[in-house]
Amino acid sequence: MGVIDMSGGRLPLGTRRLRRLVVLQRRERRRGRRIQPRFRLSQIGVTSLGGLTAVGLMAMLTVWSGEVLIVAPLGASCVLLFGYPRSPLAQPRNVVLGNTLGASIGIALVSLLGQGPLVLALAVALTILLGQQLRCLHPPAGGMAFLAAFLGMSWHFLLFPVLSGSLLLVLLAWAFSRWVPGAMPYPLHWL
Repeated sequence: MGVIDMSGGRLPLGTRRLRRLVVLQRRERRRGRRIQPRFRLSQIGVTSLGGLTAVGLMAMLTVWSGEVLIVAPLGASCVLLFGYPRSPLAQPRNVVLGNTLGASIGIALVSLLGQGPLVLALAVALTILLGQQLRCLHPPAGGMAFLAAFLGMSWHFLLFPVLSGSLLLVLLAWAFSRWVPGAMPYPLHWL
């Protein structure tokens, strides 16, 4: 079955399917190379240093102040802010408003409807809907809405860590892009 017939006859069905898969795989790889951003080795080192610095500083400020300043969705925001600051989804408007919107929706839904799987789904869905409508879509904001609803957070969560952490991350990304040689410029726009 796996033998190629050199006499001009048809190839076995399994071989034809395998060739089709190889052709599709090559086509997808070429398409991905055109779409996905490329990074120089020096950029990779600088951007990972930015993420390390931002999360490290926020963790130290958390210990020092006694207020929680970082949660998992803010770590995801760091990936956008330092890993690909040119992304429209990494701009200050998207980070600050997106995360704040997501947390607000999660908290409000729990206040109105209580906790449950449907509330989690509704929190994420409304965050996407309003983020698109208000032009502040930020993927980690969906995680922020989920987290707020899943943990049943109070309105204090909106100030610490969501708003304060988002603002701090944006300021750190801005400063990093100005002070560290080789860092990508940030932001492309403020509002």
